[in-house]
Amino acid sequence: MPDVNFKHNLHLHLIVFIWGFTAVLGKLISLDALPLVWWRMSLAVLLIFGYILYKKTSFKLTKKDISLLLISGLIIALHWITFFKAIKVSNISITLACLSTGAFFTSILEPIFYKRKMVWYEILFGLIVLIGLYFVIESSEPNFIQTSLNSNMSGTMQGVLLALTSAFLSASFSIINGKFAQRIDATIVSFYELFGGVLFLSVFLLFSGQFTTEFFMITASDLMWLFVLASVCTAYAFIASVSVMKFISPYTVMLTINLEPVYGIALAVLIFEKKEQMGFSFYIGAAIILITVILNGLIRNKKKNN
Repeated sequence: MPDVNFKHNLHLHLIVFIWGFTAVLGKLISLDALPLVWWRMSLAVLLIFGYILYKKTSFKLTKKDISLLLISGLIIALHWITFFKAIKVSNISITLACLSTGAFFTSILEPIFYKRKMVWYEILFGLIVLIGLYFVIESSEPNFIQTSLNSNMSGTMQGVLLALTSAFLSASFSIINGKFAQRIDATIVSFYELFGGVLFLSVFLLFSGQFTTEFFMITASDLMWLFVLASVCTAYAFIASVSVMKFISPYTVMLTINLEPVYGIALAVLIFEKKEQMGFSFYIGAAIILITVILNGLIRNKKKNN
């Protein structure tokens, strides 16, 4: 049994490592955030559709569930657009550090969705995360408070705001998705949500006149990385994560997922070297955010078990 658990834990770390690599792919792909997400979701929908046919899973759901899943797909599409746009205007390290705040947005949103009181330590941890964010931004944007008051916002500040928006959307999506996952097959949920994202983005692109010949003319390099992003980092990672959750507790999964920024930043520094190397205060801030998120998880799990 310990060997089996070790195998599944190792598999989970591989999945989280793959998710960390998503940010690197966002940097490697030359497309802007919107077309990048459209291609990612479109390819992933086709791959998951093929997987569902192979597994002979039923697509049948109520009209209400399908409508809600399609709308939630718009939320994840906006989450990915703001995520990749943050990488484009700033860098991977800043984006992933700010994305770590998603757990605290969840702490704020959960009481609203589930109608429970907000606990004091979550508010305290939220304030500590803000201190961590200060160090992250200050490392590459000295006097950022004064700079942000100017009309011309720097790339760093744009990246921070986009990444925080992405974290908020991610938290919203995870809470909404949690309710669906309790009663609908996870692969079917993923299919309809990704299809919904493609549908909404396609309508926007069509009416904004962005569906041009140039839109579909992408380089061989971009196409290769897009396929890796859609297949390995989206379709495979999602299906594999669902499989692993059958053997590992949600608490262990949650703690392991918090390592995504660590893996992503380490990969970014390794691949892009000087472009992603940050000042000492950045790593202090990132560590404050990560440790606080893990402590929040530890306390919540302890109180849940009491």
